Amino acid sequence: MTREWRPSASIEALRQRADIINRIRRFFAERQVLEVDTPSLSHAAVSDPFLHPFSADYIPEGGGQAATLYLHTSPEYPMKRLLAAGSGAIWQLCKVFRNGEMGRRHNPEFSMLEWYRPGFDHHQLMDEVDALVREVLACAPARRVSYAAVFAEHTGLDIHRCGDADLQKLAAARCGFQGELSRDGYLNLLFSDCVEPQLQAPTMVYAFPASQAALAQVVEGDDVVPSAARFEMFVRGMELANGYFELTDANEQLRRFQLDQQQREALGLSVLPIDMPLVDALEAGMPSCAGVALGVDRLVMLALGASTIAEVIAFDTQRA
Repeated sequence: MTREWRPSASIEALRQRADIINRIRRFFAERQVLEVDTPSLSHAAVSDPFLHPFSADYIPEGGGQAATLYLHTSPEYPMKRLLAAGSGAIWQLCKVFRNGEMGRRHNPEFSMLEWYRPGFDHHQLMDEVDALVREVLACAPARRVSYAAVFAEHTGLDIHRCGDADLQKLAAARCGFQGELSRDGYLNLLFSDCVEPQLQAPTMVYAFPASQAALAQVVEGDDVVPSAARFEMFVRGMELANGYFELTDANEQLRRFQLDQQQREALGLSVLPIDMPLVDALEAGMPSCAGVALGVDRLVMLALGASTIAEVIAFDTQRA
């Protein structure tokens, strides 16, 4: 086996990456948003059945009770605990880890920018995300469009009126998919295959189906039916950011964690420890806020015109 010691990115690309990170830091300093640093290892794990965390064994020196810890897939949970403790607006740029993710746009270890704005809703946070992306990419303002509208634009289906059979038929015709999925499964497949590649100009998609709320509130007014107060930003057919008007109800948060665990069991996945300190923090009181996670490596890819994530990180996993 031939070993490669050289970096996967050029030194010039790494210089440009450093400049972009400095611009991000200035962006938040100008807005007086506090930079924070939270742990990468946790006793709890992400509950989302479609995210797979790395685990590590903690073995105390000199004996004692060993423990399984998990590398975070996002700094979201501890950052929300800081918000509940009175931090005010905060941001963080850190490495996160997702098992099994490898490809042109994915690396198991990657850089995430995450920030939270007390007093903002998802529309106000869309303004700020757009401002940051325009600062880095020197691009036009993002188009804003509801999930239902952009889905109909590129598939011809009205998600509020079509049945599961209509989605299944279109998935077979447009994606070549043969099989059974849940309604959200069909929506996700069609959105990723038929909608995302068409979003070349900067685009903010909001008002996701309420069933896809994840950790967002469900609100009225963004669509003709109650919808998830969630948005995603796409540039050149690539998802760049995912934001929420954050859920602050502790009981509802716990219920969603438990539903995730049930789905994990149904999929034959192991049940992972729920982050009860987050539930406790919500119970103590987290301020109304909006938050967003943005893929820094993807932002650098867009800025440099790179076709793979390996071109903008010092050493991809193949060379780590």
